[in-house]
Amino acid sequence: MERKVTMMNKMVFATNNENKLREAGEILSPLGIKVISQREAGANCDPEENGSNFAENALIKARAVYERVKMPVFADDSGLCVDALGGRPGVYSARYAAKGQECGKLLAEMQDVPEEKRGAAFECVIAYVDGETEFTVSGRCQGSIGYEERGANGFGYDPIFICGGRTMAEMTSEEKNELSHRGAALRELYMRLEKKGE
Repeated sequence: MERKVTMMNKMVFATNNENKLREAGEILSPLGIKVISQREAGANCDPEENGSNFAENALIKARAVYERVKMPVFADDSGLCVDALGGRPGVYSARYAAKGQECGKLLAEMQDVPEEKRGAAFECVIAYVDGETEFTVSGRCQGSIGYEERGANGFGYDPIFICGGRTMAEMTSEEKNELSHRGAALRELYMRLEKKGE
């Protein structure tokens, strides 16, 4: 993508998660969008995510932060869907993983599942709110679940999510950004904003 969004140069990401902020900045900054945290914008809210799906939860967060900062805001909601375990989006969310044992619960449940039935996908929905417009976009990364954690460049379930023969945690940040569910959704967000600005 060579064109850049020109009607704005700063957007608030409705999170204070350093990993997500870094990832979003690496993807959107080359496209002309500076990403700041909600804290940097003067907000620090954590609304109850009581929606029934990713899109509803992302909108809840984006609207709540927008009401405090009155700047263009985007928020994400995402999760891991595991085919063999009947995983609805969000069933195996990284937020339930304890530090140091991030993948333990899921690996324990997957030990007896044969490789050909270990399909999984990371899914992400991003909601955008600017006071005049609101919309959602989504991204998906198809892969499978490994039998053990591999790699150090990841968080959440990256060390056991395999895509193209490697776990997400074995990839460089650039490779991960190109393939990840959040990366796909952020690029879709950029495309929608570019159309909006025409």
